[in-house]
Amino acid sequence: MEVRALAKDQPVSPQKVRLVLDVIEGKPVEEALTLLEYMPQPSARMVWKVLKSAASNAENNFDLDPDGLRVKKAVAGDGRTLKRWRARSRGRAAPIRKRYAHIEVVVEGDEY
Repeated sequence: MEVRALAKDQPVSPQKVRLVLDVIEGKPVEEALTLLEYMPQPSARMVWKVLKSAASNAENNFDLDPDGLRVKKAVAGDGRTLKRWRARSRGRAAPIRKRYAHIEVVVEGDEY
C-alpha cells in the first residue's frame, strides 16, 4: 500500500531539493530519516518533515508497520515563482526569480 505526504510552496529551488531526494529514494524510512538528519543542506530539514509525515500517515491512518516502510518515490515539482528586480548599472534592471517547490514523498509497506 502506498501512502503519500505533500508539502507545498517550500521556499527552496526544486533543483536543490532534488539533490537531497535522490539520496533517500528506495531506502527504508528509518535509514532515510537518519541520513537527512546529518545532511548539511537546508532543504534536508524540509524533506525530513515530509518523510516523517508520510510515515506517520501510514502508521496512524492505514495501520502499516512503521519498521517495514520504504521510500518508494520522492519528487520535487515547481511551485510558484516570485519575480523581483535588482538594480544594475546605467539605470538597468536584472530579473531575480525566487523559486518555490512542492515536495512529495510516497512510502510503501505491507499491511499487518
